[in-house]
Amino acid sequence: MTCLNSKISVLFVRTDSIYKTLVLDCYDITRDARLYPGPNPIIAHPPCRAWSRMKHFAKPRPDEKQLAIFSISKIRELGGVLEHPSGSSLWSHLNLPLGKNYDEYGGFTISVNQFWFGHLCQKRTLLYICGCTRSEVPSLPLKFDAIEHQISSSKRNSRSTGKKDISKASREETPLLFAQWLIQLASQCVAPGSISI
Repeated sequence: MTCLNSKISVLFVRTDSIYKTLVLDCYDITRDARLYPGPNPIIAHPPCRAWSRMKHFAKPRPDEKQLAIFSISKIRELGGVLEHPSGSSLWSHLNLPLGKNYDEYGGFTISVNQFWFGHLCQKRTLLYICGCTRSEVPSLPLKFDAIEHQISSSKRNSRSTGKKDISKASREETPLLFAQWLIQLASQCVAPGSISI
């Protein structure tokens, strides 16, 4: 039997999330993450469709967009990491730092590709991190294999690229290695007021 991590909490996970096999304290749709009191640092996966490049096609619930803003404030309070797609307009909306910049909370952003962690497709992702320094970020498992799958909305796209399409569920799943890496990262985080950058 695997011992579940009890030092971090994961907010806004899928009901069938891999995190439930790794972390003791997970909040899915049946457990309101907005009620999370702390004190653990968090990994936040708030819904992204209202912030994504394709937001004009999305049909989010009325309160859904606010969940990402809530997640940022919780991370700034307790430490942790937020995961969103690379085209997320959350960064410009909240003026989150990019490049080598830090914000007034000690937060910074890095860009990763979930393909490096076992996702079938290229899936560029931004991570807003608060409560640790860049030097404490675990090393990244870079991967340079050819990508054979794609996220596509039409059969025409897959015929033109020769890549295989993946299912909607597969698009949203967090690869095991990525979840483990994020857990390691969040475990490095402390309440942001207690570190110096």
